Amino acid sequence: MANPLEQFEIHPAAPLSIAGVDASLTNAGIFMLISSLSVAVFVLMGVRRSNVVPGRWQSMVELCYEFIAGMVKENIGQKGRAYVPFVFTLFMFILAGNLIGLLPYSFTVTSHLAVTFAFAGLIFLATIVIGFINHGAHFLGMFVPKDTPILLMPLIIVIEVISFLSRPITHSVRLFANMTAGHILLKVFAGFIVSLLLAGGVLSGISVLPALMIVILNALELLVAVVQAYVFALLTCVYLNDAVNLEH
Repeated sequence: MANPLEQFEIHPAAPLSIAGVDASLTNAGIFMLISSLSVAVFVLMGVRRSNVVPGRWQSMVELCYEFIAGMVKENIGQKGRAYVPFVFTLFMFILAGNLIGLLPYSFTVTSHLAVTFAFAGLIFLATIVIGFINHGAHFLGMFVPKDTPILLMPLIIVIEVISFLSRPITHSVRLFANMTAGHILLKVFAGFIVSLLLAGGVLSGISVLPALMIVILNALELLVAVVQAYVFALLTCVYLNDAVNLEH
């Protein structure tokens, strides 16, 4: 049976060294470019001929944008309009990376913690910067919930700080773990099919069962790909809300 973790290995596609630093273009980098280009083509094809009565492509682009705009407004309010392009771009890139990763012989960029943590770390730092720009030192008030008893304040502050610092970890691991686990399961059941077919006889007939599981898992992974992109964007809105609308 093939190693189910082999699909996550990063290989250099175009070796390149600059001043002793490995700057090779890898399979991960290639699929990041493919994901970015896919989003760009999808959006540009939808807006190149904007009509009052939108066509199918324009409708799909507008539907995606309005969905994200509604999410931002619901979680941040009117002040969040400035962050709609950022959240929309983030959502579309992650969605494209998740969906492209379901294609045979492709590479799932969101199954690597380095990628998801880079996004989560950027959002975490942006939240801090935006919070201090909007509220100054009062932004630190988010670590002291309203009406907190004085005796419990030291403990509550420690809990709030730990919770805040753990955001990039939980934000990134959730997406990474879901995408990795699903692809490992698909690879394992695919290995079962090959093993049963090679065994021949009655066992080859049983191979229909893991084949059926692969169909079910693919449908489930398609749902997970969309849901995880949505959850990542939703949490981004929640974190930005703390920076824009200080409620503590």
